[in-house]
Amino acid sequence: MGFTELNSVEHYIIHQLSGVNLNANQISEPQSSFGVRWQFQSPEQLNRGVNEVLVESQLVKALIRLNPEIEANPNLADEVIHKLRAILISVNQVGLVKANEEFFAWMTGEKTMPFGENNRHVPVKLIDFEDLTRNDYVVTNQFRIHHRETKIPDVVLMINGIPVVVGEAKTPIRPSVSWLDGAHEIHQIYENAVPQLFVPNVLSFATEGKELFYGAIRCPLEFWAPWRVEENDSQISKALGLAEIGKELTDLLSPARLLDIMRNFSLFTTNKKKQRIKVIPRFQQYEGANKIVQRVIEGKVKKGLIWHFQGSGKSLLMVFAAQKLRRAPELKSPTVIVLVDRTDLDTQISGTFNAADVANVESTESIKELQQMLERDTRKIIISMIHKFRDAKPNMNDRENIILLVDEAHRTQEGDLGRQMRAALPNAFLFGLTGTPVNKADKNTFWAFGSEEDKGGYMSRYTFHDSIRDEATLPLHFEPRLVDVHVDKDALDKAFEEFKESAALTDEEADELNKKSAKMSAFLKSPERVEKIVKDIAEHFKTKVAPHGFKGMIVTPDRHACVQYKEELDKYFPEEASKVVISTTANDDFEFKQKWAVDKSQQEKIVDEYNDATSELKFIIVTAKLLTGFDAPICQTMYLDKSLKDHTLLQAICRTNRLYPQKTFGCIVDYFGVFDDAAKALEFDEQSVKQVITNLGDLRSRLPQAMADALRHFEGVDRTLDGFEGLEAAQNAINTDEKKDAFAKDFKYLAKLWESLSPDNILDVYNQDYKWLAQVFESVKPASDNVGKMLWLALGAQTTQLIHENIHVGEVHTLEEFVLDADVIENIFNNPDPKKIKQLEKDLIKLFVKHDGNANFKKLSERLEELRDKAEKGLITSIEFVKELCAIAKDTVKAEKELEQELQEKSPKAALTELFLELKTDETPAVVERIVTDIDAIVRVVNFPGWQNTVGGEREVQKSLRKALLKYKLHKDQVLFDRAYAYIKEYY
Repeated sequence: MGFTELNSVEHYIIHQLSGVNLNANQISEPQSSFGVRWQFQSPEQLNRGVNEVLVESQLVKALIRLNPEIEANPNLADEVIHKLRAILISVNQVGLVKANEEFFAWMTGEKTMPFGENNRHVPVKLIDFEDLTRNDYVVTNQFRIHHRETKIPDVVLMINGIPVVVGEAKTPIRPSVSWLDGAHEIHQIYENAVPQLFVPNVLSFATEGKELFYGAIRCPLEFWAPWRVEENDSQISKALGLAEIGKELTDLLSPARLLDIMRNFSLFTTNKKKQRIKVIPRFQQYEGANKIVQRVIEGKVKKGLIWHFQGSGKSLLMVFAAQKLRRAPELKSPTVIVLVDRTDLDTQISGTFNAADVANVESTESIKELQQMLERDTRKIIISMIHKFRDAKPNMNDRENIILLVDEAHRTQEGDLGRQMRAALPNAFLFGLTGTPVNKADKNTFWAFGSEEDKGGYMSRYTFHDSIRDEATLPLHFEPRLVDVHVDKDALDKAFEEFKESAALTDEEADELNKKSAKMSAFLKSPERVEKIVKDIAEHFKTKVAPHGFKGMIVTPDRHACVQYKEELDKYFPEEASKVVISTTANDDFEFKQKWAVDKSQQEKIVDEYNDATSELKFIIVTAKLLTGFDAPICQTMYLDKSLKDHTLLQAICRTNRLYPQKTFGCIVDYFGVFDDAAKALEFDEQSVKQVITNLGDLRSRLPQAMADALRHFEGVDRTLDGFEGLEAAQNAINTDEKKDAFAKDFKYLAKLWESLSPDNILDVYNQDYKWLAQVFESVKPASDNVGKMLWLALGAQTTQLIHENIHVGEVHTLEEFVLDADVIENIFNNPDPKKIKQLEKDLIKLFVKHDGNANFKKLSERLEELRDKAEKGLITSIEFVKELCAIAKDTVKAEKELEQELQEKSPKAALTELFLELKTDETPAVVERIVTDIDAIVRVVNFPGWQNTVGGEREVQKSLRKALLKYKLHKDQVLFDRAYAYIKEYY
């Protein structure tokens, strides 16, 4: 008998959980029983109708068993079941998440009914969380359920007759079928066709026997996560196979674990779009939060350091830990203090607490208020700021059940805040969380948080490699561009030195530092350098970022540079495409403040607008703000032109590593030269951090092999064959599912590389082959309702464009550009080279775009269109095509010359001369030419591109004009001055 989903994976799951071997109809002990175990019941034994979600006979028994009032009067059980049925039915009106939230309140014992004496309200227990042996745990398979249509999930787990887990098993035999197919079925099909089944759901899982992933209701597939077994921490690439999945499965789905997730780790929160969503923990959040709670309850060790890589969800870990600590009866209503590392409290962390409606949370920005709260013995979750402890008095409260959770713990280095915390709260528990590893040199951090009991000083670690492996974050690549604008090495070392002393600066401090290194500042902000960089940003963004629907972030040396970049960027994009986010100080000019100040609520609006994929806002320009704690998954590229190092650099670049649909990596475009010596930029004891970011160029070296691997599937196929015959030949070469899946795997890898590198000159060589492979891929892709399609999921924007429009992708990169002149055209005409013809076409189109609106060029553009049209329809020979193309090119060169002459006549000097001759009176000296030459020379020295839009620019030019007129005693003639200034504004 061959393998099927049923006899291998699904039956294996049931055997793992309950010890029942359905292949042999015999029972053996399950792998691990955790004191309580799952019992297998077949669908027939459950004794329920196909329309019923709950196994009501089991639920009634549990209600009677767990509630003395119902035990005394069993009829009351019907009233509870009536309420629960109402929630199940309401799912069509209120939506799945809200219904799930309401049902959870019942399952976790938060609801009361008037069952006590004199109709007193008493809590109703559906599940016993204290004594787990008092619950019934049933696992079943092929669970038929009907709503709009009948569906049959593979595995369903029930506690006291309530289905809390749905699992889908897929065949491990076909390569293209993966856990994703099972997850897709649950998320897209079951949750919509039979939503009632998911109203009591804790989590769902999917596996094909090689990998196990799980997710909450309505959780998009890209956020489903793997579960790891703790002992296997060290094995980064685990040997996958059924035995491994068994361990993960029994661990995740043990009754104790599930009930813990249900009660302490299920959050209902509101996202940016004001939608209610459900959040359950990833493995590292669950493990980290539980380690904190365990250590506090044991009470022996009073501290711990947790390093979880940037982007892997520390804010949620703190929420989970704080909630569970507050609930623990042994801790007698503790005080949990969450300390954040910011100048204001409106951060990701307080945002997470507020959005999740966590009970009893207070924020305070003053140490005085915090002191009063502690003196009054407040028992709540208090959110405050690390640096407030600078002013803390010793012995503010000596209670033992005070727990501090310190975000970005390495910041306590500064000013020895760790010791001050300990002095102020001598018996409290101190837990430090950090997204960047702590160096041994940071003795204060280790003194405050690191415990000798913990290996390597960390109580819990979740490294960069772990987060990439689990797809919790994306890989990072840097792309050095415009190497000539990089800061030279000695200056860089000096900048790093200065930076070290001022680790993480506010906007204002960054300005100060820049003033200190005036020479560096002058170099960084020289208009010519900024122009060059912004032009490159515009080019990079339009070709590499915008086509995918992602956004960018620009990091500049200081606040004034932010403004400079913004003004330059406005030349390439509409004004609303970029916003500057900086703070202003009391010492700033009124004008500067008025134009650029961004308060808290404005900043929130900007961040919301930036996160909205449909908004006009494409860039945020910053210098210090939003480099940490800013969560914008849509941000894929950071344009970095600032000296950052170590913690601050790692935190900043990780703004781009968050998951987002179709995003495969975060990109850092380095203009400063920070990564010219990557090892120096990220100096950490933890060696793995050196590999956090790799040069995008490294991907180039992988392209030839990837292309060869994809083409290997079509040896002997003539790729020059067009149309149907060509496709048929290709499809015959991969005529079985195995061959198709093997090709899909290789092509997906190639496509990922292609998308990451596009547009790049290196792709030009492979363009024909890639286009051919992409078209074959599209033609053999499974129908959308087929299993196995998840491996074949959507292609990136660049590839899709290539398939549908047959555009030459490599073209976007500037080839060796040649100046269009008669000789070049003649040369092409006499020696037709396809590459040069293509380039000529491209250059003509560029010129037509440049002169858009000019009637002559419009006519030429129409001629070119007509010519291309004829060529495509095969109405002219290639020789005729080249002949006509060269004729159009000659006429274009002529039109350019005529236009140039016209413009020359309207040159700034010519315009000024015209003005002075027109205004010439008897008092005006006859030396008009000299006046004009003087004005022209002075204005050219002081002006710069875009000066008309800046107050400083206007002031300088006006001053220079007055000076020039003074020389000829014309400075009092206001009419002349106004007219001359208007001309300068227009023509310079």
